[in-house]
Amino acid sequence: MKISAINFLAPSHEVAHQLIGATFTVSGVGGIIVETEAYDQLDPASHTFVGKTKRNAAMFGAPGCAYVYRSYGIHWCLNFVCGAEGHGAGVLIRAIEPIVGLQTMIERRGVDKISLLCSGPGKLGQALAVVHDFNGMPLNKFPFELIPAQKPADVICGPRIGISKAMDLPWRFGLSGSPFLSRPFR
Repeated sequence: MKISAINFLAPSHEVAHQLIGATFTVSGVGGIIVETEAYDQLDPASHTFVGKTKRNAAMFGAPGCAYVYRSYGIHWCLNFVCGAEGHGAGVLIRAIEPIVGLQTMIERRGVDKISLLCSGPGKLGQALAVVHDFNGMPLNKFPFELIPAQKPADVICGPRIGISKAMDLPWRFGLSGSPFLSRPFR
């Protein structure tokens, strides 16, 4: 699936780069994607590395759909499925710059410091009210809206964070200079 300039049939690390600077909302609440991480079935850090399971089945589905999972039994995390259908690749949305629905996000998160609203996948999930019911849903249908960046973003990349396998892959992407990242790039 292609949403304007974002080609979800491309490899996950290319899609992760393309998503930086895009605007993403859930039910009209969201902002600019400023940080992503790519995962692939051949990558030991990916949920799909072990093959298809009930939990990760959406990652083997149609490109351009959501893969939602609970992290540490607490946070709902949002990924965008990409690559060929059946391959098992996706992009974790790590952080956004909150733009639309700020008051709603503040109420959902219980914090009023804008830079902390969506600066991590769990925080983002809570601020955007991501739920497991979104798992497998197409990103080009309500409640989602994804608008590609109008101009090329200044993207930086580095190793992924918060994982214990394949940490050296430079598959974490961010908007250079953004104060809304989950953690600074090293």
